[in-house]
Amino acid sequence: MKNAAVVVLAAGQGKRMKSAAPKVLHRVAGRPLVSFPIALARSLGARRIVVVVGHGREAVEAAVRALPGGGDVRFAVQASPRGTGHAVMAALPQLAGYTGPVLILSGDVPLLGRASVAALHKAYARSGGKLAFISFEPAEPSGYGRVIRDEGGAVVAIREDRDCTRAEKRLGEVNSGIYVVDAEFLRRGVKKLKADNEQHELYLTDLVSLAAKHGTAGVVSAPPDEVCGVNDRVDLARVEAIIQAGRTIELLRGGVTIRRPGTVQVDLDVRVGRDVELGAHVELRGATEIADGCRVETGAIVVDSKIAAGAVIKAYSVLEGAVVGAGAVVGPFARLRPGTSLAENVHIGNFVEVKNTRVGPGSKANHLAYLGDGDIGAGVNVGAGTIFCNYDGYQKHRTVLEDDVFIGSDSQLVAPVRVGKGAYVASGSTITKDVPPDAIAIARGRQENKERLAPVLRRALLAKKKRGEQK
Repeated sequence: MKNAAVVVLAAGQGKRMKSAAPKVLHRVAGRPLVSFPIALARSLGARRIVVVVGHGREAVEAAVRALPGGGDVRFAVQASPRGTGHAVMAALPQLAGYTGPVLILSGDVPLLGRASVAALHKAYARSGGKLAFISFEPAEPSGYGRVIRDEGGAVVAIREDRDCTRAEKRLGEVNSGIYVVDAEFLRRGVKKLKADNEQHELYLTDLVSLAAKHGTAGVVSAPPDEVCGVNDRVDLARVEAIIQAGRTIELLRGGVTIRRPGTVQVDLDVRVGRDVELGAHVELRGATEIADGCRVETGAIVVDSKIAAGAVIKAYSVLEGAVVGAGAVVGPFARLRPGTSLAENVHIGNFVEVKNTRVGPGSKANHLAYLGDGDIGAGVNVGAGTIFCNYDGYQKHRTVLEDDVFIGSDSQLVAPVRVGKGAYVASGSTITKDVPPDAIAIARGRQENKERLAPVLRRALLAKKKRGEQK
């Protein structure tokens, strides 16, 4: 199919998805459904790719353009949903001047493989180079167009489910909606389509009967899982499970340990190195990269992040848009938000949240802290309960901790503020002014001890409680 033209039908609303979003934008393994036939077309060396859009046109076009090489894709608009034949009519102006085979794909069939397309092309060539399609036999054929054959087994037509007779409804072989059609035959054939059916639509399937009249309707079968479309969320989950099962095998054979296969989700664009260990219920999403020798423990979620060699992401941590240096340890129960960059051997412990902050080599924040909009140098220790007070209600401000700073527990650093190299901030301090290098900053109220007054306070509080109960 090298240098062929490809038309991807992606104009439908997908009512059975029960969603405001166009069906082809629902994601599986991290990618929108429409990306799969486009990627297949590219892998086949397609000369021209046309995507037919309709419902949610702007969103679908934007999603396609965001794909690798998406700027080269052409678009055709099906202004009203009048059937698959009408959708292909809309694509024909984008095929002006093209002669040769046209591969027609559905935007909601993500599992179709190159081998099945190659078999389809051979069937097309054997049938005389006019038309061929892929059929399959689902467990439940209801809703699909039935393949009608004559007594000799030759294909004579495809009948849509609503137009089938009772006898035809019992047929198990159905149409996948995937075709190869000669461009000139396609141009002539769509002009002959008529909406004389129950749905009053122009069916692309009617081209099969036109080709069959000349003995040129080829057909090849494929496994149901490969060519079934995604019609609802059940189908979406089925496809996700198939892709994840294959992804798991690929990772295991590539040198990754997965503690509980079947519970781990790894998107197709994620890259995972050797000797990586993934715990149960781990999710690696988006453009995440996990380098060699990392460990990602149970329940961790990593999205669009880069994890350097030997780092450990402990259980139930959530990372999004973060960079984690070699040998760093994150978690358990830590959160790294976009813009976080951890250098080598940094420790970010339990219930620590980091956002838009750079943390230098060997620095630590081991418990219960919020580090937002900061620059932290090397060898810094941030005590439990520390807060970077970065937002004044209107703007975000930065906190700078230079190398070897020690921040005592329960400290608040009110940005913008800088703590100089080697400085010490005493526990319980609220720092509102810069701290010079090697200084000790103490910013807390003076402690007073009122001797022998605790019993008096307790009696007063008890009396107040009793008065409240009597009311």
